[in-house]
Amino acid sequence: MGWVRRRTPGCCLAFAVIAALAVGPASAFPDKPIRMVVSFPAGGTGDAVARVLADGLSARMKQTVVVDNQGGAAGTIGAATVARAAPDGYTMLVSATSVFAVVPNMRKVEFDPIADLKPVARVGESLRALAVNSKLPVKTVAELVAYAKKNPGKLNYGSAGPGSTVHILTESFRRAAGIDLVHIPYRGAAPALQGLLAGDVEMLIDTVVIPHIKSGTVRGLAAVGQERLGDLPELPTLAEAGYPSVRTSGWSGLFGPAKLSPELVAFYGGHVEALFKDKAFVARLIATGSTPAFLAPAPFADYVKEDNAYFGKLIREAGIKLN
Repeated sequence: MGWVRRRTPGCCLAFAVIAALAVGPASAFPDKPIRMVVSFPAGGTGDAVARVLADGLSARMKQTVVVDNQGGAAGTIGAATVARAAPDGYTMLVSATSVFAVVPNMRKVEFDPIADLKPVARVGESLRALAVNSKLPVKTVAELVAYAKKNPGKLNYGSAGPGSTVHILTESFRRAAGIDLVHIPYRGAAPALQGLLAGDVEMLIDTVVIPHIKSGTVRGLAAVGQERLGDLPELPTLAEAGYPSVRTSGWSGLFGPAKLSPELVAFYGGHVEALFKDKAFVARLIATGSTPAFLAPAPFADYVKEDNAYFGKLIREAGIKLN
């Protein structure tokens, strides 16, 4: 299937063997509700993905999965909670690129996301768009850049927080375009969207803007990804608009504490992989604004490390720092 990426040959067979070895300890698991910590506030894309995943796992495991939103500090508060949790499988994390690849390269955090958390499964990759407040007199990326150059320091852009993926992504665009914008950080994507709708910020690159571009409450200027958005084919990509260097990475995934046993990693990973064969689950995931993009534990762990290295290089070269 086109949306399943970076599959390795024979992974399903190997995964089945590992899962079979887990039947003993997993047969009694879970016998109580599972806490799924989400690194971001309710209402954003990360929260939506987590709730779809929680519902799917709950149905498969026949056990309640409780979503616990712990936003703030660019997602590191919730991640730190799971890093400190007992590795018994009852406290899991849904998090995203910023926590593992961005924030650790910008400031010291109280835990090491690479060493202290165990990748279990990548779930999705984000679809994003660049949108502006409908009152701003621009209709294309070129017009936005020209307007910003005529009004240096007078346009605000929002983000899901300092050090969030969209913060770095927007800074990358700002530098590539040679424009002076003011960063207004929020505590999550949903509050940033409200800032855009209210006119407190003039520009936002995020997933949450897509439904509002469709409804006409904000104006879309570009898709931020490798391809145009299926529901908004008229929007050019940033690359088509002249900015091919802007990073488009953004993923969400399931993690556990670092010492989560191989059996529990296989148990969770097997259930997540099975969900991707459920058309209803896939449809719900797409509706959140994510592209289904399952990766099993081992390749996902490699992917997280690669992203950390990529963003680290970008941040150092651009001299981007947290406010």
